[in-house]
Amino acid sequence: MKKLKELFSDTIIYGISSVIARFINYLLVPLYTYEFSPDQYGVVGLVYAAIAILNVVFTMGMESSYLRYGKNREEAKDWFKSIQVFLLGASVIITLLLFASSPLLKPLVSLQNNVSIYWMMMGILVFDTLAIVPFAELRLIRKAKLFAILRVLNVIINIGLNIYLIIFKGWGIEAVFVSNLIASAFTTLVVSLFTVSMYAGKLDVPKLKTALIFGLPFIPAGIAHVINETLDRFFLKGMEQEVVTSLYGASYTPDDIVGIYNACYKLAVFMLLFIQMFRMAWQPFFMRHSDDEDAPEVFASVFNFYNLFAGIVFLGVALFVREIVQISLPILGTNVNLIDQKYWLGLSVVPILLGAYWFQGMYMNFSAGIFIKEQTKRLPQVTLIGALITIIGNVVLVPKFGMEGSAWATLTSYAVMAVLLYKYSTRSFKVPYSIIRTFFVLMIAASVILIKPTLIGVLENLWAVNLILFFTGAALMTIVILPSSLKKIKA
Repeated sequence: MKKLKELFSDTIIYGISSVIARFINYLLVPLYTYEFSPDQYGVVGLVYAAIAILNVVFTMGMESSYLRYGKNREEAKDWFKSIQVFLLGASVIITLLLFASSPLLKPLVSLQNNVSIYWMMMGILVFDTLAIVPFAELRLIRKAKLFAILRVLNVIINIGLNIYLIIFKGWGIEAVFVSNLIASAFTTLVVSLFTVSMYAGKLDVPKLKTALIFGLPFIPAGIAHVINETLDRFFLKGMEQEVVTSLYGASYTPDDIVGIYNACYKLAVFMLLFIQMFRMAWQPFFMRHSDDEDAPEVFASVFNFYNLFAGIVFLGVALFVREIVQISLPILGTNVNLIDQKYWLGLSVVPILLGAYWFQGMYMNFSAGIFIKEQTKRLPQVTLIGALITIIGNVVLVPKFGMEGSAWATLTSYAVMAVLLYKYSTRSFKVPYSIIRTFFVLMIAASVILIKPTLIGVLENLWAVNLILFFTGAALMTIVILPSSLKKIKA
């Protein structure tokens, strides 16, 4: 129980910072959807999709390597300096390659006529790369509060500059990337100052080789993961106009659909938020306690509680999604919806994407055994299979179902990845996960969403239906999960 309280404590601190940061950052969505047309917002989505993909190449799995080897505090400074020097040199080389490849890459993100955003994209990548190991150091030494403050400060700077440049200076989408670049540069400088003592170590080539051997498998794994997260935007952008017209009407273009999908994807942030706060605490936690005698039982209890909370988040967002987007916020002296009405066409993808993130969180749970037994070679295998499913799913489903096709491809990919990683992880490190209980929780969530239209026809009161379904679903999930978990804790 003490160990679960430790995990819960760190999760709360990371979680509060993530919730605050994400919430403040999410306030930009009403501004963007109010100020920018769907096709403009589509460009923002494409550029950030490219940043996500390239970030994997820039960081080369070194965050995970440092979390793995930096826990040895006697040699942590050597690991820190060796990895940081390598990342700096690699970032310079990759940036030069991206500059040389710009004629080919800029059209993919609709930046043919905007060189400045392309340069800012590379700047963001470099600064974010140089911050990952210092932030990993803060997590290892359990400086969760400092970690949280810096993360929130980054978001405050970002949103403040966005508001100033868009509202008061009248800038277009360039403001999005200028703000991000300045916030990233500032945060990297500050976190580096707090960890500057770590540079007292020596540049150790054998340690760097070890870090690369452990971390490089994360590149294909990470790219495959980002494909699952972002490639759907590029498939939607590549839709034929005739397909868009048949699915959504003649007034929409492929760029519009990318923007609409990108805006509605943001509503899944509530599940992503929960997963992010869990991941920040979970990785250092299972590394610290991997050698404990009761580790398997503790990890199994963590998995049960994860599914209970994930199920409740799913119900809350999926049932009340239309009420959520109608939340009114004051912008430019007028009240605007959380997401402007011109983007509501894509709300049907939200429950599907919430489910996809739910499976992503299960995948993170199962990664414990892979990390502990240093079986990271399995990650590329699993994630590449997931990426292949995403690609095939988008190719097959997007022409027929548009945005929903992309969402279902993402959910299917994460579900398969979770199942495969469960298989490999439990072979390496035996954990008594309650898979049958998890299945029942998933079925409860799916049943609630499927029953909703029928119940609306009976009660004709949307709020009453949503509340009945939410509390009934949450109660059933608790009954399925809680007794078994409490029994394991007491044992």
